[in-house]
Amino acid sequence: MLTDTRQLDPEAAEGLNSLYRRYAGWLDGRLRAHVDPDRAADVVQDTYLRAAPYRIGDIRHPRAFLLRIAMNLVRDDSRRARRQSPAAEPPALAEAASQADQLLLKQIVLTMPPLYRDVFVLSRFGGMTYAEIAAARGLNVKTVEWRMSKALEHCVARLDD
Repeated sequence: MLTDTRQLDPEAAEGLNSLYRRYAGWLDGRLRAHVDPDRAADVVQDTYLRAAPYRIGDIRHPRAFLLRIAMNLVRDDSRRARRQSPAAEPPALAEAASQADQLLLKQIVLTMPPLYRDVFVLSRFGGMTYAEIAAARGLNVKTVEWRMSKALEHCVARLDD
């Protein structure tokens, strides 16, 4: 019994419908690499239910936003299935999704210009602060911040492709 339901205002509903029409096919295609076609269609629907509370105008990178929600749903389903039936464990969907995410990130990082890649890798994988990177590379902290912003822009542009 759903007691916490609410009606979307017409503007929010139209924004969600527009988002769905634009990206549902793309998202379904991405999900089919991780789950069977019927499950992919279900996850697409669930993804838009989870996206409904967000203001569409506030979503800067819709593909990354929707894919993150969808992959979280796939991981949640996998965890739930393992808890309910440990003896008949389904294929490791979460592991496959994680590996796919890692491969995509690796491909994106490898296409990054070396100046940006160096800062990105030291920060995201090396755990270094911008100040530590600046000291290690003999740079100004503002330069490190600028390069990191360019690296992140590169990532976002590749995710939106």
